Amino acid sequence: METLRITEIFYSLQGESLLVGLPTVFIRLTGCPLRCTYCDTEYAFTGGERMTMEAICQQVASFECRQICVTGGEPLAQKGCLNLMTQLCDLGYQVSLETSGALAIEDVDQRVILVMDLKTPDSGEMTRNRMENIQYLGSKDQLKFVICSRRDYDWAVMQLIEQKLHQRCSVIFSPSYNEQDATELAEWVLSDKLPVRMQVQLHKILWGEKKGV
Repeated sequence: METLRITEIFYSLQGESLLVGLPTVFIRLTGCPLRCTYCDTEYAFTGGERMTMEAICQQVASFECRQICVTGGEPLAQKGCLNLMTQLCDLGYQVSLETSGALAIEDVDQRVILVMDLKTPDSGEMTRNRMENIQYLGSKDQLKFVICSRRDYDWAVMQLIEQKLHQRCSVIFSPSYNEQDATELAEWVLSDKLPVRMQVQLHKILWGEKKGV
């Protein structure tokens, strides 16, 4: 029987992506091969509880919410994540996947909304970007840059322009929490007239940095 290692399943408001503000059930898978400097889910690197697909779906159903976010850690580090997302889609949920961009996304069910990072220089993990993933993003999907500094911003703008990313999917610039001033980032985006969405993390504004939100 197929199982996944799960750190937590909880109900909250979506704090990021184009779905921000929507009541959502989060399924946080355990494990991640990356170590980004700004990571806020280090508790998901290890531990967790083995759960069957049936048990996960039962717990999700108990929240009576049709919006699901599969996250981590890096959820795609567990092969069973692909089957889980397909099962959730088959059950009629709207499913989004938050992924680092370091692992292949081409086998993700096409019904899933992809929210993929491109790691910036100050993330410490830029070399892990799997750039070929970009070709698999479509109009429903989102590409996110977490900006830690002006250097990160300039690099992200270069990627945006050179690869015409905004013509493929929605692009999000998000300031690294307590590292890059959000107002300053907003002013850069406006000054350069970028075709991106600037976004702060709603859940941290509401509840701060803690688990289960």
